[in-house]
Amino acid sequence: MNWQTATFISTLYDRAVQSRVLAPWGARILWNYDIENLRDAIAAQDSNALTLDIPCGGGLAVDDNPRHVAADISRPMLTRARRRTTTLLQTDIYALPFAPATFEACVTYNGLHCLEDPPAAIAELTRVLRPGGTLTGTTITTGTNRDPLIKLFQRLDIFGNPGTPADLRTWLTSAGLTDIEITPSGAVTGFTARK
Repeated sequence: MNWQTATFISTLYDRAVQSRVLAPWGARILWNYDIENLRDAIAAQDSNALTLDIPCGGGLAVDDNPRHVAADISRPMLTRARRRTTTLLQTDIYALPFAPATFEACVTYNGLHCLEDPPAAIAELTRVLRPGGTLTGTTITTGTNRDPLIKLFQRLDIFGNPGTPADLRTWLTSAGLTDIEITPSGAVTGFTARK
C-alpha cells in the first residue's frame, strides 16, 4: 500500500474511532463489538502509572499527561495524536528504544491485529514492563463470523496476522505474563496480564 493510501485510510479510521456517533455503529456493524468496552478500559487506566501506549493511533487513549508516552510507527497517526498530547514518539513496536523494566503499564488498543508478528510485539512490550506491571489491550481476533472481513483487510494490507483468543492467551503466556484475563466480545478481544 502506498503512503497516500495508508494516510487516507488511517485518517478515515481515526476520525471514525474518535467519533461518539460513528464509533459505536462502526464497531457493532464491522466487529459485533460494543465500543463502550474499549472506552471503559481506557477510563480505568491509572493516570499516575508511567505508561507506554503503542500503537497510540490518533490518540484515543491519550491525554496530555507526561507519564503517558504515546508511540506509533505511523507519522499520520502521530500527527493526529499531537492534538491531544506532546509526549509522542515515532518508533517500531518490535524494537522499543527503552531499557528493560521502564514502564509500570503498557497499553495496546486495536493494534496487534495489524502486525505481522503479534507474539514478538507482546514479547517486546513485556521486556519494557516492570515486574508487577500490567499489559492491557484490545485486538481483533479470528474465529468468529467476521473472518471473511478480516481476510479482506489482510488482502488490502491493513491487517497482519491476528489470531484467536486462544492464540492471544498463548502469546501472553509465552512472553512470561501471568494473571491473564481474556474477554472476547464479537470479533474483538480485550486482555489484561501482569508481569
